[in-house]
Amino acid sequence: MIRIPRSIYQRMVEHAKRECPLECCGILGGREETVKRVFELSNIEKSSSRYVMSPQEQLRVFKELDEESMDLMAIYHSHPHTIPFPSETDVEMAFYPEVTSLIISLKERDNPVVKAFRIEKEDILPVEIEVI
Repeated sequence: MIRIPRSIYQRMVEHAKRECPLECCGILGGREETVKRVFELSNIEKSSSRYVMSPQEQLRVFKELDEESMDLMAIYHSHPHTIPFPSETDVEMAFYPEVTSLIISLKERDNPVVKAFRIEKEDILPVEIEVI
């Protein structure tokens, strides 16, 4: 399970809407099962079907997480035109199997859907999201 404060949840959805029709991406930091911070990163791929996080921004976020004694809890990105389920590319690029992957679907722009998964080799395991 991952617990996300409503304000952070809404900020992720707004980030996705703002970047649409391109995919957005970002990192969630926190402790135990609760998210404490959201970091919006640049999708340097500038694509509507894949994302690549800026390496410089990632390093800055990892440093901040370390300084604040927080863990990398989740990596999020959007699917501007498809359902909130990991694509083949998402599975190939899942470099942190212990970290939750959140996908924000804007397929129905007025009704965004957020789903969470653990992507471990060939397995895609659903993770419960609790908005607090």
